[in-house]
Amino acid sequence: MQPLNILPQPPATAPPIQPPDPTATRRQLALTTAALAGWWLVYHQLPAFADLVAFRLLGLAAGSRLGEAVRFFVYDAPKVLMLLSLVVFGVGVLRSFFTPEQSRRLLAGRRQAPGNVMAAGLGIVTPFCSCSAVPLFIGFVTAGVPLGITFSFLIAAPMVNEIALVLLYGLLGWKVALLYMTTGLAIAIVAGFVIGRLKLERFIEPWVFKTLAAASATPAAHHTWPWRIQYGKKAMIEIVGKVWPFVLLGIAVGAAIHGYVPEGFMADIMGKGAWWSVPIAVLIGIPMYANAASIVPVIHALLEKGAALGTTLAFMMSVIALSLPEMVILRKVLKPGLIAIFIGVVGTGILLVGYLFNLII
Repeated sequence: MQPLNILPQPPATAPPIQPPDPTATRRQLALTTAALAGWWLVYHQLPAFADLVAFRLLGLAAGSRLGEAVRFFVYDAPKVLMLLSLVVFGVGVLRSFFTPEQSRRLLAGRRQAPGNVMAAGLGIVTPFCSCSAVPLFIGFVTAGVPLGITFSFLIAAPMVNEIALVLLYGLLGWKVALLYMTTGLAIAIVAGFVIGRLKLERFIEPWVFKTLAAASATPAAHHTWPWRIQYGKKAMIEIVGKVWPFVLLGIAVGAAIHGYVPEGFMADIMGKGAWWSVPIAVLIGIPMYANAASIVPVIHALLEKGAALGTTLAFMMSVIALSLPEMVILRKVLKPGLIAIFIGVVGTGILLVGYLFNLII
């Protein structure tokens, strides 16, 4: 594949530039504000909606395996799709100010390592689960941000965020929270740096490059706000339209495992002191799907049942940074080779953290 800066430029697909119209601008901004307010109201009603569908309309028992699996899907499917739509729309509007080539030139003036640190730091303040972080990852990639930097964000966003740290502090103390933050950031920074140095852009699906090229073909300057909003909508429709089946499939897999994998089985496996307990815990965690808020209480319960701290934290990291649903969604953007490298690099870091914690604590 040719380098990004010499890709052939297809015809621009963005809306044509219109002369400034103050009335149209005010109307478009008012409609967009109303739509965002409606999004916020609907988003915050999703937990109650999931309870209504699973436990009242379908009559499933709360706490039952099927009931919890159905509630998980009914809640997470619209949540992730709404986040996906909002983030892609926002990135699309932001991208209307800068062409991907400008973004690449701006980042090219920095060394890769500081970019990885900045991306991992951004991940701390974004309370996303792995699947919810994927939309912003897609936005970064389609905006031309270097691949290694985007992976630092993708790893740090679900693994190390304020929710995980607050819950770990409250349940396990500040030392565990600090160790987790330090090692999680180290994995995100180092893994992103390694992936960036490997120059793996050839493993990105071609449609992403077409999105890049189409955006580059349209000048960023002198556009009106109605044009920028339309540009964001077009990006949202195009990208969400490509990935939504993968999103639903990934969440369905996560819901089934969430409802039917017994907690006692995992506690028994992770409580053993054999050398293979850490890799077994990671392998068990990868097919699962949970965010920090839901997995930290489970970690607490596992530790109370005698699971080793390093093994348990390695399990937690694998659940929220290497979930199978996340890989299913990423498959629409990345080719299998890059997904395998991502799993290998991050998995190695998680294994090292698990062994280190078991050794020193």
